[in-house]
Amino acid sequence: MELSQDLFARLEQLNQIGASLSKERDINRLLESILVAAKKITNADGGTLYRMTEDGTALRFEILRTDSLNIAMGGTTGVAISFPNLSLHDDEGKANDAMVAAYTAIHDKTVNIVDAYTEEGFDFSGTRMFDQRTGYRSQSFLTVPMKNHENEIIGVLQLLNAQDRATGAVVPFSAADQSLAESLASQAAIALTNRQLISQLEELFEAFINLINLAIDEKSPYTGGHCQRVPALTMMLAEAVEEIAEGPLAAFHMTEKDRYELKIAGLLHDCGKVTTPVHVVDKATKLQTIYDRIGLVDTRFEVLKRDAHIAALQRQLALRDKKDAEAEAFAWKDYYEHVRLLESERDFLRKSNVGGELMSEQDQQRVRDIGLGHKWRNVEGVETDFLSTEEVENLTIRAGTLTQREREVINHHIVATIRMLEQLPWPTHLKSVPEYAGGHHERMDGKGYPKGLNRDQMSLQARMMGIADIFEALTARDRPYKQGMKLSQAMSIMLNFKKNGHIDPDLFDVFVKQGVYRRYAEQFLDPVQIDEVSPASLG
Repeated sequence: MELSQDLFARLEQLNQIGASLSKERDINRLLESILVAAKKITNADGGTLYRMTEDGTALRFEILRTDSLNIAMGGTTGVAISFPNLSLHDDEGKANDAMVAAYTAIHDKTVNIVDAYTEEGFDFSGTRMFDQRTGYRSQSFLTVPMKNHENEIIGVLQLLNAQDRATGAVVPFSAADQSLAESLASQAAIALTNRQLISQLEELFEAFINLINLAIDEKSPYTGGHCQRVPALTMMLAEAVEEIAEGPLAAFHMTEKDRYELKIAGLLHDCGKVTTPVHVVDKATKLQTIYDRIGLVDTRFEVLKRDAHIAALQRQLALRDKKDAEAEAFAWKDYYEHVRLLESERDFLRKSNVGGELMSEQDQQRVRDIGLGHKWRNVEGVETDFLSTEEVENLTIRAGTLTQREREVINHHIVATIRMLEQLPWPTHLKSVPEYAGGHHERMDGKGYPKGLNRDQMSLQARMMGIADIFEALTARDRPYKQGMKLSQAMSIMLNFKKNGHIDPDLFDVFVKQGVYRRYAEQFLDPVQIDEVSPASLG
């Protein structure tokens, strides 16, 4: 009766172990759990878990445990296993049947050994050397193959020195031990294979995401880094929020699935930029399209100067018969003043073309005056305004280098992002990716785009991504139209965004107090950008 109760209890334990293995996402912890569970269910003192190498020619040590010697290697211990792989065949292709683990893998057969020192047919010389070195006595062995759903050997589970549960004495592994270990090995192999398949699918999925980001990078070297830095900063902020123990965000917690979901959203937050014309994304100056058209404006100035020169010469020729030196001098004085004016206006338009934070109304009007103040003959020989309407519109852009229409084109990328992401059949643990990725241009006061959501209508993760997107853009040093800001300047702007309802104030407080901005700066910014910032001034 006592034996049947013990067996029933161990079967219950086996079911519980199988359920827990199927939930484990980390392969190292999964492998460790398999061996620990096998040792526990058979009451073994030690054990080793081997995995088949990728080429199927050897067994690789993954986890090694011997409790009585306090040996724990591989898995989550951080202690690497330095033992060489166990080859399944020798150089001549002969099966390595002398090694019990290799034999089990080659022949798909469980091996239950009562005493390694008296067992014939296997080479335990290495085991005896280990015992001599450590004072241990290796005795009973149970070696079980691990097979996947396609009946392929993917590993070997080897247990050492079963112990009597009452006395602690080393005993042989019983038939029940063997049956339970084989059942556990089967469940473990399925759990491991499933985890590997999921990992491979996740790797493939992330590879496709990186392919999209690479396409954006190839279109524009100025935005490719953005697609990598924003998710990195988002995760830094999320982890900082999770660390706080008080305040309005203290209840925030992420599981491993939550972290993965946020990471994927970060990587995809600008995927819609594949639809954005490259000449808009890369617009470094106000007149840039495929090339910077300020060169055309320069040419027109040269034409005007040439025309002025010709006009001065004609006036000089007209005075030859009169021999009026004073009139000739006046004509050339007028010419040189006109050239100086043209060169001043040319320099002004070149400066205006660069773009900046703000362009005054006076400077905007000066552009318009220049555009209408000169006439020139175009390539068709038609006299026309010096600057076209489109050129005037671009050169009078108040801030930056984009016209309103171009800003709308840029802003459309978030609409494209949402449309693209909403088309995908997301699994349950990734269902919030479109919302997280699609909300990083919304504002807390509802004045953002594309949906005009306010703070209460947005997830905390989307608000995190909004902060990360803005801060990365302010400090990025690979933009064609500006230099990366110094840390203090960027943080000052972020503070204003907090005050005017642009970004989440509670998240910004964590961003400051937990030093997220500083950690990000040290990892991604140029050292010359990292100046002194007073956290007290950002409260």
